[in-house]
Amino acid sequence: HPCFLECFPSPTLDLLKENKSLEVTASSRHYVDRLFDLDPQKVLQGVIDMKNAVIGNNKQKANLIVLGAVPRLLYLLQQESSSTELRTECAVVLGSLAMGTENNVKSLLDCHIIPALLQGLLSPDLKFIEACLRCLRTIFISPVTPEDLLYTDATVISHLMALLSRSRYTQEYICQIFSHCCKGPDHQTILFNHGAVQNIAHLLVSTSYKVRMQALKCFSVLAFENPQVSMTLVNVSVDGELLPQIFVKMLQRDKPIEMQLTSAKCLTSMCRAGAIRTDDSCIVLKTLPCLVRMCSKERLLEERVEGAETLAYLIETDVELQRIASITDHLIVMLADYFKYPSSVSAITDIKRLDHDLKHAHELRQAAFKLYASLGANDEDIRKKPILESGAIELLCSLTQSENLALRVNGIWALMNMAFQAEQKIKSDILRGLSTEQLFQLLSDSDVNVLMKTLGLLRNLLSTRPHIDHIMSTHGKQIMQAVTLILEGEHNIEVKEQTLCILANIADGTTAKELIMTNDDILQKIKYYMSHSNAKLQLAAMFCISNLIWNEEEGKKASLLLHRQVATLIKRLVLHTSHYCSAVESKA
Repeated sequence: HPCFLECFPSPTLDLLKENKSLEVTASSRHYVDRLFDLDPQKVLQGVIDMKNAVIGNNKQKANLIVLGAVPRLLYLLQQESSSTELRTECAVVLGSLAMGTENNVKSLLDCHIIPALLQGLLSPDLKFIEACLRCLRTIFISPVTPEDLLYTDATVISHLMALLSRSRYTQEYICQIFSHCCKGPDHQTILFNHGAVQNIAHLLVSTSYKVRMQALKCFSVLAFENPQVSMTLVNVSVDGELLPQIFVKMLQRDKPIEMQLTSAKCLTSMCRAGAIRTDDSCIVLKTLPCLVRMCSKERLLEERVEGAETLAYLIETDVELQRIASITDHLIVMLADYFKYPSSVSAITDIKRLDHDLKHAHELRQAAFKLYASLGANDEDIRKKPILESGAIELLCSLTQSENLALRVNGIWALMNMAFQAEQKIKSDILRGLSTEQLFQLLSDSDVNVLMKTLGLLRNLLSTRPHIDHIMSTHGKQIMQAVTLILEGEHNIEVKEQTLCILANIADGTTAKELIMTNDDILQKIKYYMSHSNAKLQLAAMFCISNLIWNEEEGKKASLLLHRQVATLIKRLVLHTSHYCSAVESKA
């Protein structure tokens, strides 16, 4: 009795708990013992009883794994002398064990369960095949399972493609395996070359919702950042209807949210790959509004995160889509709510849900920053709108101090985009918000992404002569120290190139260039990089000199410090320096 147990001193209570654990383990042993019975019928009944015992019981699953049930189940599953019914039941129990904890899955992987299940797919019996696929699906969707295990044998993918026609269950499980195991261009290429598009396309019109949904998720991961797949999808038709039209139907408001969102992701990938124009009605009137809807506070946290991140990706490089998004359904106001979530405990009645959302609230903020960065990447008017007026600069500057790397990167990234072609006041506000101390902190960050984005921010701040001169008049000493710090440090070519480009921008100022001309140390560094073995660094250094010796009043270049040979080299390189004239516009 619980109340009786609580009366004991803690050592006695611990002993009772230990005895209880031993009792549970002992009671589990008979399930394993029955797997070794000489009577096949008793073995079958033992597996069936084990199946019933582990359903929804993680403790029982762990006990059976500890007692060695997995190797015996795999042995029975692989024996040709085992009846098909027994082999099927073994696959079902193994699948149930895989639905427990991640440690359960690790134990199954250690017993080489995947090769055994893949071998089972060669069976002529459909029920056994479905049980093996169901178990494989459960294992592959676990985060502890390496996706590459699916691709070790070249014949596996082609066999899975062939099994797609067997039943709606094989279709559902195989599509789910593909969508979880497609993690990059190499996997996309393998699946594409094995006919994934042709074999899966017709499943989008299946009578089974689960099949349609898993097929859709397959296309979502296949098309992501993959022009080859996207260009193929746009021309594929099912029952006389092109896939983009099918995707548009799937993102209508009356469809389930996960279907709307996944369809929008497919269309977004196809748009970014150039397979669908950015001004196509299916993007402007369907995909974009759908993604904005996903940002509403009525949606679940995961849906809001995925909606904002997908929308950020869709509009990232297109000014017109950025403008449309900024005025659609009060998007800017909705994004402000991302930083207040959850606003009150009473808003979420499910305690487990509240606990989950509190742990993942940072994902909302991160998604909002990505979308802010995309919205304000190109258009000054959008950049000013609740982004600036809602105090975003102060918020973003504070995020650059976060211990969370993702928040730090996205904070500085968003500031970099805001500074691009911005007015002087915005640039001054950014510098004031960051502070010199924080700027140096970011420039010495161990993460190269933070460093590159900070250099990009400096380069965007130091653009157009009046802005360059104004900023260098107030922060020149600190910026020159930062530049020296980077050029003297052990950094890669890209970091050094970006730093030299910052110097080139400073050299373009009317009064700011004096900070370089009067700094022998910096001049020596520029001279060093002019003769560097890397062409990019050479060109960037030459561009610094080109800007330094430009005499605005005379309207010509006059070499004050350089030898005639260098001056001639500059003239040859002038045509190639346009790349360094413009400020950086990043990809958020």
